Amino acid sequence: MEKALVPLVLTLKVAGLATLVSFVAGVTLAALMTRFRFWGREFLDAVLTLPLVLPPTVLGYYLIVLMGRNGWIGRWFYETFGITLMFTWQGAVVAASLVSLPLVFKGARTAFEGVDSNLEKAARTLGQRELAVFFKVSFPLAWRGILAGAMLAFARAMGEFGATLMVAGNLPGKTQTLSLAVYAAVQAGDDRFAAVLVAITSLVCILVLLLSGKVLKSQYLREVER
Repeated sequence: MEKALVPLVLTLKVAGLATLVSFVAGVTLAALMTRFRFWGREFLDAVLTLPLVLPPTVLGYYLIVLMGRNGWIGRWFYETFGITLMFTWQGAVVAASLVSLPLVFKGARTAFEGVDSNLEKAARTLGQRELAVFFKVSFPLAWRGILAGAMLAFARAMGEFGATLMVAGNLPGKTQTLSLAVYAAVQAGDDRFAAVLVAITSLVCILVLLLSGKVLKSQYLREVER
């Protein structure tokens, strides 16, 4: 059990940070897309949703091209901060953020679209600025849907495998998350340890899904009561 703590702690750290990144980016993008109409809006929506359907290896390849030493993001990080994102836990965070972003974005966009626009108009009529309307009206009314999306994003980030393997590698104690540890244990023939890791991962994900379902049910009942 103690052997499983290292990948578990690393997984929770990576998934937590990835969820935070995808939460900020997803909510911001969803809020902008529900408020503004512009050319290519639906195309942008499709691009932001793409990580849900693309093979993880394809996402990993894109990240390698961008984050490698010769990639424009990787080169900028190396020249500016003297660090590389490849084969680090930070790289795992980037990979997990990318695959979990669509879940936050879609959940937030649906939640924002469900907010009564008359309430937002009333706040503007009372002299509230757009930022105040967002934090005082839109976000409080949509937070349950956003939270549910964030929970699903956390579960997705915990289970990320393909893109993480390509970008961060499978280095025990450094970049080896639970899903990578399961893969390594199976490859090594350590079925008992693999079963322990699978049980831990499954338990955490089930708890997250149960909480997410409870939040969504609460939101549905609230809308029915309206």
